[in-house]
Amino acid sequence: MARFFFFLVGFGLTLIGCIYIIIYLNLTTIGYNFLEYVNFIIRKPECLIMILGIILMFLSMPKEEKDELHIRYFFKL
Repeated sequence: MARFFFFLVGFGLTLIGCIYIIIYLNLTTIGYNFLEYVNFIIRKPECLIMILGIILMFLSMPKEEKDELHIRYFFKL
């Protein structure tokens, strides 16, 4: 159950970070080029939480075992 919770938190953080990155794309309409845009978003903490969210999602996924042939779930029934 905790794994599922951390996955949802990571998904939420990733979603928020992606929304901010898309919102900041409006900077290109006022004259920023692509490199200036990338330089701007890597300095914003609200865009960097996307990376934290991706890390949380990967850490919450179950580890694969080589001998398993069935689908694994986030919590065992």
